[in-house]
Amino acid sequence: MKKDNQLYKINRRDFIKKTGLMGASGFILGIQLSCNDKKEFVTGDASSIFKPNVYINIAGSGIVTLLAHRSEMGTGIRTSLPLIMADELEADWKKVKLEQAVADEKYGDQNTDGSYSVRMFYPQMRKAGATVRRMLEQAAANEWKVPVTECTAKNHEVVHTSGKSFGYGYLAEKANKIEIPKDADIILKNPKDFKFIGQKTSIYDQEDIVTGKAIFGLDTILPNCKIALVKRNPEPGPGLVSFNDTATKAVEGVFKVFALKNNPFPMGHQKPLGGVAVVAENTWAAIKGRDVLEVIWQKGSNSNYDTEAYMTQMLKDVNGRGDVKRVIGDVGKAMDVATKTIKTDYIVPHISHTPMETPCAVAHVKKDGNVEIWAPVQDPQTTRKSVAAALGIDISKVTINITLLGGGFGRKSKPDFVIEAALISKEIGGPVKLMWTREDDIQHDYFHFNSAQHIEVAIDEENKVSGWLHRSAFPPIGGTADPNAKVASGAELSMGMIDNPIDTPNISMEVLKATAKTRIGWLRSVANVHHAFAVGSSIDQIAHERGVDPAQNLLDLLGADRTIEFGKLSKDFWNYSEKEVDFPWQTARLRKTIEMVKEKSGWGKTMPKGSGIGISAHRSFLTYVACVVEVEVGADGRIKIPMVHYAVDCGVAVNPDRVKSQFEGGAAFASSLALKSEITMKGGHVQQSNFDDYFVARITDAPYATEVHIIESTEKPTGVGEPPVPPFLPALCNAIFAATGKRVTKLPIDLSKIS
Repeated sequence: MKKDNQLYKINRRDFIKKTGLMGASGFILGIQLSCNDKKEFVTGDASSIFKPNVYINIAGSGIVTLLAHRSEMGTGIRTSLPLIMADELEADWKKVKLEQAVADEKYGDQNTDGSYSVRMFYPQMRKAGATVRRMLEQAAANEWKVPVTECTAKNHEVVHTSGKSFGYGYLAEKANKIEIPKDADIILKNPKDFKFIGQKTSIYDQEDIVTGKAIFGLDTILPNCKIALVKRNPEPGPGLVSFNDTATKAVEGVFKVFALKNNPFPMGHQKPLGGVAVVAENTWAAIKGRDVLEVIWQKGSNSNYDTEAYMTQMLKDVNGRGDVKRVIGDVGKAMDVATKTIKTDYIVPHISHTPMETPCAVAHVKKDGNVEIWAPVQDPQTTRKSVAAALGIDISKVTINITLLGGGFGRKSKPDFVIEAALISKEIGGPVKLMWTREDDIQHDYFHFNSAQHIEVAIDEENKVSGWLHRSAFPPIGGTADPNAKVASGAELSMGMIDNPIDTPNISMEVLKATAKTRIGWLRSVANVHHAFAVGSSIDQIAHERGVDPAQNLLDLLGADRTIEFGKLSKDFWNYSEKEVDFPWQTARLRKTIEMVKEKSGWGKTMPKGSGIGISAHRSFLTYVACVVEVEVGADGRIKIPMVHYAVDCGVAVNPDRVKSQFEGGAAFASSLALKSEITMKGGHVQQSNFDDYFVARITDAPYATEVHIIESTEKPTGVGEPPVPPFLPALCNAIFAATGKRVTKLPIDLSKIS
């Protein structure tokens, strides 16, 4: 049995045991040999199943079942990856059925995070579909006793040059007897022959979602299932001194009250907070029982955490020297001889994910020791491992069923809430549905890091940028697991800071220490959020000081078309886990997005009084994006966003409809970050609790219209879930400056505090 990237054949017993492994490095097929021989040209024996790999199943009826192994949270990935297979398979999409995979290593990486699902699996999904197509063609050739070169798969049939054909259902049984083709015999489609890839396709679950039939995590329930809520220490990490459940047990419907072990800070990303579980017959009883539960909490190492004081210290730090992560020339000298200098500090607060569906999970720890869970999770495999570890059982005993996610944004890649459900189920000896209220969600999140940045720019006597100094301080994500992690990682700094493509002879990128004082996690676009805000806003400041049109200024600073090898400029550079040779940083691609968004937005048009237009461009998750935002600012400071334009180069756009929807949603998400969202803490406690004091963009705050212009490309596909957010933030702030003359340097925006 080969263990490299070759395909191989295994018997049924091995298939059931091992099924096949597919990871970032290779794709393994397993054939099962058990079908009856019955000749029907369109369909075959209803009991026959052709399952050439863990993703594709062809029944004798002709129905093709494709397995979706990534989590669906509105991105359309549950549709897009199977769509790639279906295209290479030459399947009729109307005869395709999708099934959601459970958590299992055999499916390869299932972590639906980091905007890399299509990027990671595009070539492998194509190969999977093309391999099965070839096997079906060979099966038909064997039946007709003709060369396989005379047989072509087309729209769920294999057609001979004479015109005769066999349906996939009929060939399913025959294909079981075909050896796995060698790589040299697998012919991928010419892109000009794609019928799904690059075409608008509605998501598979669309009808069920709009008619209310779709099952999300919160919709899941089991017979005899109890409802549980947990009361947690407001400060993450410390446990409880004592609790009094007398009043709680007096609430009709309360079933059981007990303590859950806490995990001291920093507890990492795979352990729950602990607290006191209240289990009841219904949600209302669980909520009321928890409300009257009396708890005396311990205090921990972060009981003095005050975000205002913390931000003051970070601002002080970034105005001093930091650890240099990238340097060219002599920035100090450039500043000394500059004709003009710009010095600006930028602030971004903690932010909560607040998906519309709060964390939730249904767990059943059974008497036989097996555990079954239904949950809206982004990282099923880590969840499975974490549950097994928490229960002290073998991972093979844990089944994770992935429901649709009502939003995620990175929050549901953490398994803490699922572990809570499993522990509670074990304690009560039956199935339980764990609920997080909105207050739980906001106060016990893995927050986006707060940050302070300082940028200095030198402009020389020729009116060119001659120096760029950027300092950044924020508690790293790693600080949630490691108390010694006080400096941002290369990955975090490569999200809009050390990968800045500005063409200037003097550069210094520096990072300052900052210690995590609460749980920190990745949120949509991660460190690109604050870095793009600061960099994009500073670039607009440069345009104003130079007296140059902001769009032209962007192009000027981008410089000549070139490939930038950031790996040679900084040992800390990270290219989203890809080799630079495979996904090079090409300024020409960013330039093209800027030029396109200028054209499509009507850049340069005269704006009415009180209105403004702003532009910014940014590369994140290997995708190049330029954004133009139009704003109207009322006399009362109220900001309206009538129009947003994006130009996007994401390589091959597998499903343009989903690309556009991600950018439309990204603009709304970014509107919340810019206009509304802020988490503050005092005494280690989150001050906000619900949407009455943690504000998210309402329909009147979000962009009224968003146009997405996709650049046609044959380059490798890249991410689209996160790239909409970074350039929107500075483009909006730059538009506000154009409308009011007020320069925004702190999020969320409050124009009443800007002179």
